[in-house]
Amino acid sequence: MKKGYPRNEDVREAIIEALSKFFDHPSLFPYAVYEILELKGFNTKYLSYKRIWRLYEEMVKKGKIYDVLNVIKENKTK
Repeated sequence: MKKGYPRNEDVREAIIEALSKFFDHPSLFPYAVYEILELKGFNTKYLSYKRIWRLYEEMVKKGKIYDVLNVIKENKTK
């Protein structure tokens, strides 16, 4: 039985799992997240790259994960 569409928490868990296994170019990272979610039975048809990256950035800014992929630009204000 399919679980339906992934909630944000499901995507966050997949991001953490993907980071533990991912050693490729950051542009391929969303594919790793898709694969993990699909293996768990989720429908990723409407899951966008933008949502994955938004959740990744949110997790980095909240200190839940490190920016392992080095894709978040720091805000340097003078």
